[in-house]
Amino acid sequence: MAAPLLQLRDIRLTFGGAPLLEGAEFIVSNGDRLALVGRNGSGKSTLLKIAAGLVESDSGSRFADPNATIRYLPQEPDLSGFATVLAYVEAGLAEGDDPHRALYLLNELGLTGAEDPKTLSGGEQRRAALARTLAPNPDILLLDEPTNHLDLPAIEWLERELNAMSSALVLISHDRRFLERLSRNVVWLDRGRTRRMERGFGQFEAWRDEVLAQEELERHKLDRQIAREEDWLRYGVTARRKRNQGRLAGLNDLRQQRRDQRKASGAAVMAATEGAMSGTRVVEAKAIAKSYGDAVIVKDFSTRIVRGDRVGIVGPNGAGKTTLLKLLTGQVQPDSGHIVLGANVELAWLDQQRAALDPEASVADTLTGGGAETLAVGGVTRHVVGYLKDFLFAPEQTRQKVRALSGGERGRLLLARAFARPSNLMVLDEPTNDLDLETLDVLQEALAAYPGTVLLVSHDRDFLDRVATSIVMAEGQGRFTEYPGGYSDMVTQRGAGVEAKSVDAPARTKSASAPAAPRAPSRKLSFKDKHALETLPKRIAELEAEMAALETKLHDGGFYTRDPKGFAASTARLDAARTERDAAENQWLELEMLREEIEA
Repeated sequence: MAAPLLQLRDIRLTFGGAPLLEGAEFIVSNGDRLALVGRNGSGKSTLLKIAAGLVESDSGSRFADPNATIRYLPQEPDLSGFATVLAYVEAGLAEGDDPHRALYLLNELGLTGAEDPKTLSGGEQRRAALARTLAPNPDILLLDEPTNHLDLPAIEWLERELNAMSSALVLISHDRRFLERLSRNVVWLDRGRTRRMERGFGQFEAWRDEVLAQEELERHKLDRQIAREEDWLRYGVTARRKRNQGRLAGLNDLRQQRRDQRKASGAAVMAATEGAMSGTRVVEAKAIAKSYGDAVIVKDFSTRIVRGDRVGIVGPNGAGKTTLLKLLTGQVQPDSGHIVLGANVELAWLDQQRAALDPEASVADTLTGGGAETLAVGGVTRHVVGYLKDFLFAPEQTRQKVRALSGGERGRLLLARAFARPSNLMVLDEPTNDLDLETLDVLQEALAAYPGTVLLVSHDRDFLDRVATSIVMAEGQGRFTEYPGGYSDMVTQRGAGVEAKSVDAPARTKSASAPAAPRAPSRKLSFKDKHALETLPKRIAELEAEMAALETKLHDGGFYTRDPKGFAASTARLDAARTERDAAENQWLELEMLREEIEA
């Protein structure tokens, strides 16, 4: 085995009176590509800081090869004291390092180097810190969430850059695809201790589940052994006092062993509250365009989104993804073209900037609106403490101020609030930021079970593959193209990922195989059309009321037994009413778009 460049052994650290690290360790040798994984709050960032020599543990040892260069990327870089970004990056170079590499990296990351660090956004600060960390081409790179605040082109570029480097890597990331492509080994930090797997992250989750299943089996065996010894203690023969005292001491040891075992933390429990069923068509957009001054944000985009669709929107930062979301949901009006929202749309919105959260409000008040101890979730009254527990909040956190929460906790709080509100159209703008892998799994399952429609902006390729039914790609200069399937399907059809600015291949959109577009408008509405526009909404409401009554009737468990023919007739009528409702909605949407065109 090669001599280690960096080694941590039996690292122990107590934080806030509670043990955080209890014997954690790992070794980094030449060529290692370690993924350091674990739940939010498990101590991954702290362990990486100990590895970087920035934090001292309570006990344990750290060895670093004196000839090895180590560079560490923090989650929150500090650029104070530097006149320009280039000066900040060059300050990370050592004697003999290539000075041109600093400018090359900045340019690749979308910076010139002349920027004033005081004016940078969080994402730009992150890019500058990446350039500073990578510029020396060190022996060991310690990277804490390197993809945070990066858009997909930058993430894909970073993957290629790291793969081309000879440095050993230790990576903390919640981006599955990023870890799969870069890792060769996994160090799992769980309940203060580390386990190592000599395979890439792609094999980690199956291995982790095997470990947890084996732990549960051992815990069950221990519980049975304790039960047998307690039974002996209560009912066994009391002779041979010395031997019995030894057995009693053994029982106490078993009990202590059981107390010392820390069970794996539970997973979040997420389920979105379903609102009234929306119409079949949720959003109809026809040749919409939006500009701000000379900047063209959206140009000639059309789509038809129907109930149950999961539409992912991807592209570089600044490409107009959030503006497109606001156009599609009626938050912003297009300069030209038409957008019609379907019937009964109830919107829930999760904002990527966390702007919807008042930093001075408590966690409980953020959910309830203030003062209440309960909230209605899916028609059921829940105590705020119990509901927050589903999202991995401790009871004492309910009175905590939002400003004291971590990024991951704020993300979970926004999800808790969005999922508590009845909706049938959920808009998620970067929902995966700061969420750990297990919580991402639960969010994916919740969206899969959600009966409504989802519009999603994300830079997480794996999450898009798992959730999206179509991808809308920002091609540049305001052009958006829709591709059926997930992110990988989009790459296959497009011939490239988002790093390519444009693609000449014909657009393959969901609309291409959809029903024909509404008829070309005449220059005026007939009397019949006007009458339909006025009366169709009432007819749609009547049909939905009839459907609701029929569904209630059919849910009666004894209905079929009492009246089989009536049950069959009600089932047939429900299907017919649903067909009538859908046809009425489609007719109303076409007439409404025609009316708007004529008025425009």
